[in-house]
Formats: sequence, structure tokens, C-alpha cells
Amino acid sequence: MSAATSDKRIAVLGAGISGLTCALRLAEKGHAVTLIEGSDQLGGLGTFFEHEGRTLEKFYHCLLPSDGPLLALLDSLGLREHVYWKPSSFAYAEGVSIFPLNTPIDLLKFAPLNFIDRIRVGITGAYGRIASAKGLDDITTAQWLSKWSGRGAFAKFWKPMLEAKFGDRYEDVPALWFWTRFNREKGESKGEVKGYVRGGYKHITDTFAAKLKQLGVTLRLNARIESVDLDEAGVPIIKTEGGAESYDQLVVTLPWPVFAKTAGARLKAASPATDWNIDFQGVINHLLFLKRPLTKHYWLATPGMEYPFDGIVETSTLTDEADRGNRHVVYLTKYLHRDDPRFAQPEAEIQSTWFTALQKLFPDLKPEDIETQFIFRAPFVEPVYTRGFMQRRPPEVMVPGRIFLATTTQVYPVVTSWNGSVIQATRTLESLV
Repeated sequence: MSAATSDKRIAVLGAGISGLTCALRLAEKGHAVTLIEGSDQLGGLGTFFEHEGRTLEKFYHCLLPSDGPLLALLDSLGLREHVYWKPSSFAYAEGVSIFPLNTPIDLLKFAPLNFIDRIRVGITGAYGRIASAKGLDDITTAQWLSKWSGRGAFAKFWKPMLEAKFGDRYEDVPALWFWTRFNREKGESKGEVKGYVRGGYKHITDTFAAKLKQLGVTLRLNARIESVDLDEAGVPIIKTEGGAESYDQLVVTLPWPVFAKTAGARLKAASPATDWNIDFQGVINHLLFLKRPLTKHYWLATPGMEYPFDGIVETSTLTDEADRGNRHVVYLTKYLHRDDPRFAQPEAEIQSTWFTALQKLFPDLKPEDIETQFIFRAPFVEPVYTRGFMQRRPPEVMVPGRIFLATTTQVYPVVTSWNGSVIQATRTLESLV
């Protein structure tokens, strides 16, 4: 174990990829670091479950070649050589028909749109690759896409996908959100590929844990934060079930609604400009282990009202059999707010109704094709973005010299992902003094 060479005691709250990155880099600088996580696993949305001797992610993940900061972090952990890449494709379901959408030819054949609208959607994509991001935070995605694709194509093609992601809140989502996501996914000129880490994301968190322990970091799991505040002298103080404890500095990486709920009166008074009302979308994943493949596409969008899920993600198109066993892994995913009644729907109802809907698209799929199935939910996945969100983003420094933030709320306009969180963690660490 490496001993700390600094007298500064720093607590990192939350052990998702942002918290893990912050704890690692601070420990490498010789600080005495305590990493505090409310659940029983490291990794945030990268948490896992076990099945027949293998670990698999509760929520689907992949790497993109454009994820430079994340790949550099994996390299520093000795994991870069464990990343492998495979071709990836996207398709769109209209009713019970599936249309691939990966090439200009695919778009020209996209029957749900008339020919003129197909051309305009293509122009939108081409322009999106060269357009400046300037001013896009102040107009909505709906306005921007309607301008370039036309109202017809927006209503038929873009709007259903926006509603699938944000529900009735899609109307205020800034165009900058769409622009950054489109360019992240379409950044490769030689065809899309996606990557995965041999051994799964647990391999990443296990490697983190071993490295952090080697550096002397104290790892505390199952330590739910009850409050975060300042004492009368302005020293950060946190409270868990184990009681109150103070630190020289805090780095907060918790989901914003969780942090807002636990922030104390002194802390809020010390940061009067902070917007505590940023809301989040959640997600339900219905995970199916199938005995047969479903589709050749990694992602199949299902934005139609006839489907209770937004998309079908067949991660077995990306992963090696050594990482998943002799099975086909399919995530049916639905983004929705945690207060939506569907978020609390019983598991048996979700499994039944979602599988029935899936059979509409794949009528040859039988119940006996299911090896097993699981339901996973996460209440805080991504902020509900609004126009001018750059002005709402919390700062890296909440209380100068004392409390710092590296949350998913601040990742914008970078895509909310593990790569985006690594970027934000790096930005926050640069502000620590």
C-alpha cells in the first residue's frame, strides 16, 4: 500500500466512472482519498450482475473510436489491449418493417419518408458534420431539425425519436444536444465500429479497485450519503449512517437530484447561483438472454407508439462469445421519468407486454427462445436538457477551496457517457487547489 504524501484529506462522493477517475488521479498526487459509494458496487451505471459464472452489465455499454479520453484512461490502467472492435449498424422500425440506416443508399430507400424528405434528411446529416455549434444551445432541436429536414420529415422521423428519449419535454431540448450526439456517432468515415472490454465493464472496475487500494485509497461501499454541508467554519461535512465526518475537500460526483436532496442549508447559501432544479430522465432495461439471434443490428430504433420500448440493443453483435456465453444478449430499453407510472410497473407485466410487442416485429420469436430475462431500472440517467443549458450547468468549483463538482449535469454539451464523465472529471481536477 502506498502512503499518502499530502496532509489534505479528500472525500470523493460517488463511485461511478467520474468518481473512480477523480479518486485515482488525486491518489496519484499523494492525497489521502476516501471514495464513498452508496451501493454495493463500483461503476455507477456500469454495474453488473452474475449469470452462470459470467458478469454482464445491467445497462448496455460500448466504446467508440472517438472516445479518446476514456481510451487513454484505460491505457493508463493497462486495459487498452483488452479493448476489441466490431462493425456496428443502426436500423429503424416502422410498424413491422425494419429499415437499415447506415449509408446514403439506405436513406434513399427509406420508405417511411417520401423522396424529397429523404433528400432533406440526408442534407441535414451532411450539414450537421460541418455546421458550427455556435448558437445551437439557444435554439431547440425541433427548430433546427425542422429547418433543415422540413416539417414533414421532422414529424415523421425525428420527432418520434425525440419523444422516445424525453417524452413531452423534447420540445425544449437544445439543438446543441443533438449536434454533439450526432457527431459522436457519425465521426468515423470508414464505417461505424463499436468497442467492448474483454471481461466486461467489471474488468474495468475491478482494475480500478486494485489500483486504488494499491495507492492507499479507502473504499467505502454501502455508505449512502444522508447530507452534505459546511460546518460553522466552512469545513465540508458529510453524514452517512455511520455518523458525521469532515474533510478538507469534497469532490461530488453524485446524480444531481440526489445531491440536491442531500445538500444542507449552509452549502446552498454558499452557492446562491447554483440551479438545484435540474431534472433527470430514468431508464428501464428489459434484458433478454435468447437462444437465437434477433437482428444483425446493434441498435434498432422502435419509436412507434405500438412499442412500449424505445429501442432494441443486441449487444451480442458486438461482444465475443467468451464474454457472454453461448447466448444472444438483447436489451429492450425505455427512457422515462422516475415519476412516470410505467417506471414502477411490476416486472412480470413488463416482461409479458414488452415480449408480446417484440413478437410483432419478430413473429417467429417464441417464448421457448428465452433462456432467461431480467428487469433493471435506473432513476437518474441523463439530465432533461433545456434551451440555454450551458447557463444552467453547475460550475466545477461550488465552494472555493472546499467543494468541487464532477457530475453528469456538467458533462453537457459533451455526450453523457463514460467518455464524457472522464472529460468532466479531468476538467474538475484541474480546478482543485
